[in-house]
Amino acid sequence: MEGKRMLTGRRPVLEALRAGTNIERIFVQKGSHGEAITEILSAAQEKAIPVEYCEKSFFIKNAGRGNHQGVMAVTPPFAYAPFEELLTGRAGEAPFLVILDHLQDPHNLGALVRTAYAAGCHGLVITQRRAAQMTEAAIRTAAGAAEYLPIARVVNVARCIEACKKAGLWIYGADMHGESLYTAGDYKGPVALVIGSEGAGLSRIVKEKCDFLVRLPMQGAVASLNASVAGALLIYEVYRQRAGFNN
Repeated sequence: MEGKRMLTGRRPVLEALRAGTNIERIFVQKGSHGEAITEILSAAQEKAIPVEYCEKSFFIKNAGRGNHQGVMAVTPPFAYAPFEELLTGRAGEAPFLVILDHLQDPHNLGALVRTAYAAGCHGLVITQRRAAQMTEAAIRTAAGAAEYLPIARVVNVARCIEACKKAGLWIYGADMHGESLYTAGDYKGPVALVIGSEGAGLSRIVKEKCDFLVRLPMQGAVASLNASVAGALLIYEVYRQRAGFNN
């Protein structure tokens, strides 16, 4: 399987099939049944994707720590989108991007991919080095959203932000010392949210590049929220404003 991507679990495999992901082969545990299995087998037959029925030992050996649920699929490596394509948004909608400044945990990455897609984000940007990538763990946590949301990789976050500004996007960075609350931002136009890494937050140069720094209100002794939780709150504030929800 070297050089290939392994999808594990019924939901990730099913969403990949629905999204038209190039799947080379599907493995199903002997004796598996259920609605999801039926749909997977039906879609595989329709798309002429080979299906192999294997013993449980095969999945224990190849699925690692993932909860395979008796289903695995082999696909080519994850396909990242060109960053420039994310700047145009979708027809009739102002661009809405999420930029991650060296996020480290693949589960946080996957959770943010899932949230961003659910909230109508047009694309997510990660860095090529010293950051979590779209590994099997991140893809599984994204629960199918990685097959739909364009995800790009860049070498430098600061230069990425500069390109976003040239394209007309306003840049909001999440920072615990931000000058205003996150709800005070105007996110209805072209916008990019920048979420920092776990622990370190936004780097100094990235803070300087942001048009606005916004904070989440906090009580108690805990200084900050988990990166994926903080990001989700900001992402859904953008969604709330754009959808016109006032209550």
